[in-house]
Amino acid sequence: MKPENRNGFTTRAVHESCGFSGATGAVMPPVYLTSTFQSGNPDGFDYTRSGNPNFRLLQQSAASLEGARHATCFASGVSAITAVVSTLQSGDLVLAEENVYGCTYRLFDKVFAKFGVQVRYLDLSRKENWDEIRRQCPTMLWLESPTNPLLKVVDIAGLSQVATEVGAVSLVDNTFASPYLQRPIELGATLSLSSTTKYVNGHSDCLGGIVATNDKAWQEKMIFAQKALGLQPSPFDAWLTARGQRTLALRMERHCANALALARWLEKRQGVRRVRYPFLPSHPQYKLARRQMKGGSGIIIAELDCSATKALAFCRKLQLFTLAESLGGVESLVCHPPTMTHASVPRDVRLKVGIGDGLIRFSVGIEDVEDLRRDIDAAIKAVLGM
Repeated sequence: MKPENRNGFTTRAVHESCGFSGATGAVMPPVYLTSTFQSGNPDGFDYTRSGNPNFRLLQQSAASLEGARHATCFASGVSAITAVVSTLQSGDLVLAEENVYGCTYRLFDKVFAKFGVQVRYLDLSRKENWDEIRRQCPTMLWLESPTNPLLKVVDIAGLSQVATEVGAVSLVDNTFASPYLQRPIELGATLSLSSTTKYVNGHSDCLGGIVATNDKAWQEKMIFAQKALGLQPSPFDAWLTARGQRTLALRMERHCANALALARWLEKRQGVRRVRYPFLPSHPQYKLARRQMKGGSGIIIAELDCSATKALAFCRKLQLFTLAESLGGVESLVCHPPTMTHASVPRDVRLKVGIGDGLIRFSVGIEDVEDLRRDIDAAIKAVLGM
């Protein structure tokens, strides 16, 4: 059962991150730049590593937008991943979607493997592979949807049900969709994790992560990890995230509209081998995406018919798309996953899952879409001569 939310998404986004105005009546909450609090204060704060008014406001608003009872904020998306995986024990098995975020892969492979956490990867967009979940009975099912960078869409409700059947925890990395477009908790997942650095904040000016859940025991584990492992954000980053969250719906609508228009155009552009976007009918999981998501989000994958060297040259020719890591800000960014976000993934693994040398990831911003189209067109002509 999901929590009762009487107001609409944007109303909650605007109002539920406010509070602690004190005697001033300030419309916007202040930033509580303090490391410690006087003992015995009415709100129960003692030390910012274990709680701060800015954390509390962000957590209550994030939980509401996720359709969850609880949420815990962290210093980054990777901190949120660390908090979850730190609850596992030696010998526990994680079954993960094969196209996971490169830093997730690195954490599993280079850090938690040393402590005996086992991770196996499957193409979970293929229903015939779901029997492996029943056969292997993992401790945790690790999902991304859409995935980074290939934008695969997995059936969150169906996979969460299979996880429940075998007593596994189901986690969904919801970073690419944001809670405005997709709410994994409402689809049956145990945990919804996001790098709030991306769309939730939306302004490329802070780091953050969130884990939302309806499960009180999991909430207690996340609060413990936040405090015991020192994974908390700064109060100012929490304030910035809550500020950005207030305009999430408006920004996501523009991101989606711009990305869909560019994806439709790119599909017809000479020199582009393939385009993937969840709300294009050519997407392998198009029907599922339309059922599961409110919009296709702002990320487009395009594979150019060229080498890695030329793909990078294309990225550098762009004027309105900055060549940079990350995504989800109001400004447009471009990324070459083989040499950037997924450089830590071995080349044979990358190629196996479909991350070829000419793959480009566009994070489409909120600029005028015709300007963005002209920019891409000019860069293709300059580098590929088409």
